[in-house]
Amino acid sequence: MENSILVSKIAAGAGAVSVLALALPAVAQSYPTRPVTMVVPFAAGGPSDVIARIVGEGMSKVLNQSVVIENVGGAGGTTGSGRVAAASPDGYILLSGSMGSHVAAPVLYSNLKYDSRKDFEPVALTVDAPAVIVARKTMPATNLKEFIAYLKANGSKVSQGHGGVGASSHMACLLFNAEAGVKVNVVSYRGSGPALNDVVAGQIDFLCEQTMGLTGQVKAGTVKAFAIASPLRSPVLPNVPTAKEAGLPGYNLSIWSAIFAPKGTPASVIKTLNNAVDKALDDKSVIQKIQALGGTVAAKKERSAKHLGALVAKETGRWEPILRTVAAATQAKK
Repeated sequence: MENSILVSKIAAGAGAVSVLALALPAVAQSYPTRPVTMVVPFAAGGPSDVIARIVGEGMSKVLNQSVVIENVGGAGGTTGSGRVAAASPDGYILLSGSMGSHVAAPVLYSNLKYDSRKDFEPVALTVDAPAVIVARKTMPATNLKEFIAYLKANGSKVSQGHGGVGASSHMACLLFNAEAGVKVNVVSYRGSGPALNDVVAGQIDFLCEQTMGLTGQVKAGTVKAFAIASPLRSPVLPNVPTAKEAGLPGYNLSIWSAIFAPKGTPASVIKTLNNAVDKALDDKSVIQKIQALGGTVAAKKERSAKHLGALVAKETGRWEPILRTVAAATQAKK
């Protein structure tokens, strides 16, 4: 009797395990069952926000769920990034990250609450775009050489905006100022969108940011564009010379954007999200919107989660000594 009871219990237990084993894939396959939130760690209107909305819309069509954009600005993108790093790894909260949040911020913030290489699961690289130097339309300089001369002569009176220490716009101007050998007054915002608004309004003098956030204003003539930090001119801004053509050959910077999830997010969920990004980036309407703003969709071979993880490690190793040197030199001049 006891043996038969034991056998029954073992059989029942085995059955329960079998049911659980069958249920787990079903749960994974059902993801997502509700809207997914993508945190943009900057104020609305900047390039990270624009990219997230374009790619997120494409992803929602593949996932059959809304991808809701939430702007959590502050501290150069580290506030929103830290929030995602600490979130539940269930696939329902993502980060629209960038070189700023994952490469520059870890170097420029000593008390950062996340490790960009350890506290996130890479999902996919999305877009890259070259930096552009723009100034208020009333700036007397007419080209980059005149602009640099103006900065050298009036540095103490000149104001340069950025989206917060560690943001890509901060990184872009750190490198420009160092390459040009100028010292200016720096004004920090909660994102490059608000900073650009003040350049347009003439409240501050200039800004350095990727084309995705500046193309519209450059085309509208509300700001002056002096140079683009790429080897070739941009098809959407053909009249803006490259930095090399304009006399500053050392200024070359392409800023990438990507999507990350909290560490521990299931591999099956990452695979689903990566597939959604991949298909979104193949969508003609997505490609057209990104290209129209001067961005480049990540190549097919560059969209894997593995590639993004390797890119973060590589870019951190490449830029860390440069950023530390530039930041130290900037601090020493104050």
